[in-house]
Amino acid sequence: MTPIRYELIKTCKQTGARLGILHTPHGSFETPMFMPVGTLATVKTLSPEELKEMGAGVILSNTYHLWLRPGHDIVKEAGGLHSFMNWDRGILTDSGGFQVFSLSEFRRIEEEGVYFRNHLNGDRLFLSPEKAMEIQNALGSDIMMAFDECPPYPATYEYMKQSVERTSRWAERCLKAHQRPNEQGLFGIVQGGEFEDLRKQSAQDLVSLDFPGYAVGGLSVGEPKEVMNRVLEFTTPLLPANKPRYLMGVGSPDSLIDGAIRGIDMFDCVLPTRIGRNGTVMTSQGRVVIKNAKYARDFSPLDPNCDCYTCRNYTRAYIRHLIKCDETFGIRLTSYHNVYFLIKLMEQVRQAIREDRLGDFREQFFEQYGFYAPDAKNF
Repeated sequence: MTPIRYELIKTCKQTGARLGILHTPHGSFETPMFMPVGTLATVKTLSPEELKEMGAGVILSNTYHLWLRPGHDIVKEAGGLHSFMNWDRGILTDSGGFQVFSLSEFRRIEEEGVYFRNHLNGDRLFLSPEKAMEIQNALGSDIMMAFDECPPYPATYEYMKQSVERTSRWAERCLKAHQRPNEQGLFGIVQGGEFEDLRKQSAQDLVSLDFPGYAVGGLSVGEPKEVMNRVLEFTTPLLPANKPRYLMGVGSPDSLIDGAIRGIDMFDCVLPTRIGRNGTVMTSQGRVVIKNAKYARDFSPLDPNCDCYTCRNYTRAYIRHLIKCDETFGIRLTSYHNVYFLIKLMEQVRQAIREDRLGDFREQFFEQYGFYAPDAKNF
């Protein structure tokens, strides 16, 4: 029996969004869900206890970075990633494929795999489907991702076609190399850029391999939001309804809601901790750049409608002071609030699906958040 199972609970009559349960070896979690990113086996500045406290179910770690530091052999020796980082809920590891995209100045793609320059010390490295499986098997995550290429946006049709075909061949090699199929679920990644026929080809190739779940990759790489939504509209219906669907690297509030409406169950992104470290927070009234001078004497919470630890205990003025002084506690408070905000947003999305009113919720949220305001594009 596959270690990863998806149970569909309800479909929203207003939008078609799905409410479901993702069953993993380390617990069952309601979807649609937001997964905080813990690249190096830690969600930056937050403890596992704090993540549990705010209701996080699955967190994401990075295969490429953990391979380099501390090394998958050390993690394996520690008893796997769950034991190493003291996290007893779900863990998803990406395959390293995104680094093929993000570290493009260091790499060369061949049929057998990717030749890298280690971004830390310049050493020559080689990552292949087989190596990505070996690393993730050692890490022991609940959900592993197939090794793929994430092409840049925009890319030509010819390049994208070759890339999709290579990603399909690599997916097959990943399945063959996967050593722990009864303990770890392996997801395939649908690529194809903005080209409908290539997305269709990629989805057909991967669905024929019968993965326990599927990701939509190659989005949130610089394309306009309308393009992402259009791609999701024609891609998610190509994926099996009885398996989880994961949109990789997406975490802005508008995209979480729009993705759920288009049939996505799982999301991840570094956004909440990254912008938190820069002194930006998400609130029910929109984005707040807490470093701005106007908050120097503002003794209200970050978000009057939020009941997180940060908002219950600290003021905008104090948090601004900490951020301006480069105090670590400041970025802990903003990061806590932002991750909490997205986890609670997905709870609201699930409730709206239960009550068949996700379309109404979207309209109300967007209006309150200011996504129609001119600077919404900055988020």
